Amino acid sequence: MSAQPNLPFAEKDATLVIVDDEEMVLNSLKSFLELETEYDIQSFTAPEEALQYAASGEPDLIVSDFLMPDMNGIELLRAFGKLHPQAPRILMTGNADKESAIKAINDIGLFQYIEKPWDNDNLLIVLRNALERRFLFKKLQEKIAEIDKAEGKLSGLQNDILRTFI
Repeated sequence: MSAQPNLPFAEKDATLVIVDDEEMVLNSLKSFLELETEYDIQSFTAPEEALQYAASGEPDLIVSDFLMPDMNGIELLRAFGKLHPQAPRILMTGNADKESAIKAINDIGLFQYIEKPWDNDNLLIVLRNALERRFLFKKLQEKIAEIDKAEGKLSGLQNDILRTFI
């Protein structure tokens, strides 16, 4: 296991969805990540199955291949983004698909694209950065909810005080 940087989350708490129609690529990615991280890896060769899983759970990140039959990676990531808008979306693509990947950054809010063949160290950095962003955003949402709750209590207290004096 590689040395873990100081992260705002525990790796074991992160669930990743990986989608690639090529079983060998999928197994390679999954095996590497299981060796190097403590992420919960959910892998799928069919985009539709990945979306069914995403609809029933709360995945933190998705990595998808671009060229797949039935549904390409951009279509999959767009649909995934509707289910989990705050979860980072990463597209893996061959060099020939680079233009489409760059276009997808703006079109679907892509976190990043990674070229195949990928560099393992770079892949880990991208995943950790994406998850760090995801978990920091979760913390921010929790703090905003706490502030809203406290503000509601203060408002109620203020109304009680005003009624006492009126």
